[in-house]
Order: sequence, then C-alpha cells, then structure tokens
Amino acid sequence: MQYLLMICGDETAEEHQYDGCDGWGEDLDRRGKIRGGGGLRPPSEATTIRVRDGEVLLTDGPFTEAKEQIGGYVVLDCDDLDEALRIAAEHPAAAYGSIEVRPIRPPEEFA
Repeated sequence: MQYLLMICGDETAEEHQYDGCDGWGEDLDRRGKIRGGGGLRPPSEATTIRVRDGEVLLTDGPFTEAKEQIGGYVVLDCDDLDEALRIAAEHPAAAYGSIEVRPIRPPEEFA
C-alpha cells in the first residue's frame, strides 16, 4: 500500500531546508520503498485557488494560517501502516517538526 508522508515544520524549519535528509532515503530507495517526493518552496510563494459560484478566487500564500506548514513530501510503498510509521519516525524532520502519514487511495477506489 502507498502512503504519503507530509513533512511539516514551523518557520524555524527553514534552517533545515537545505540539510537534505542525512541519507534517510538512500536505503529506502535501494529497497524500492520510495515512489516519489520532493521539497516545497516556502508558503510565502504559494497561491491558493478557490472557485465559488463560478468565480475563480486567487489568494497569495497558503490556504490557512498555521504555525506548521508542509515543507516536503514522500510517497512510500509499504507493507502496512506500521512500516510507514517506523520509516516516518526515522526521518530527520521528525526531530524538529512533524510528519503526517496518510494512506493513498488506489485508483480502483475511484472507479
């Protein structure tokens, strides 16, 4: 099953922005666990779009005001949630931010 790891941190997380993952993903990549991922530019560079009553509304910045924002993401292929949680706990960002782990719905669930 695939899981999305959303890597979150507050404004101090930008200090770690270019630290990489300290080799966290190399072994996982060799084992075929990582299916994709990447870092995100800062929330100040975001644009949020909404459509209300047929009108397109654009807002500079993130969708909500929050202390923590998503700074990156990883898509994992794991046997189960327990494995995804173990892997997420080993990510360096777990020590200064938080990581939300969420199952990804397979395409057949949308049929």
